[in-house]
Amino acid sequence: MMQWQSQNSSPYNWQGTGQQPSGGQQTGLPRVKGPEMNDRDRINDVLATEKYLTTAYNVAVNEASTEQLYQTQLSLLNELHQCQRDLYNLMQRRGWYKVDQAMPQAISQAAQQFTNYQTQFPYS
Repeated sequence: MMQWQSQNSSPYNWQGTGQQPSGGQQTGLPRVKGPEMNDRDRINDVLATEKYLTTAYNVAVNEASTEQLYQTQLSLLNELHQCQRDLYNLMQRRGWYKVDQAMPQAISQAAQQFTNYQTQFPYS
């Protein structure tokens, strides 16, 4: 069951009730998830769909035949990106989307590596 919040205009800002274990004995063993979808599964499915849609809209924007079509598709693409970001933030807040923090030294090394690649570009 989903409970919608009216604070944000995003349709993906919800608070689900989650899947609570039904009254049974606790054995100390990890529970194996059944085939039913819980809130995490639903949100993850919608996030995957958003990623697919943004890829498709990127192509559509690039191939738009008129300026009006280009602007319309670009606007829709921006909305999709915002929805995708909202879903990502929701999943991260709930601990469902974990991202390892990069060490500053690793960031500097990657930045230097890609800066060096720029010298290989013909139009830099």
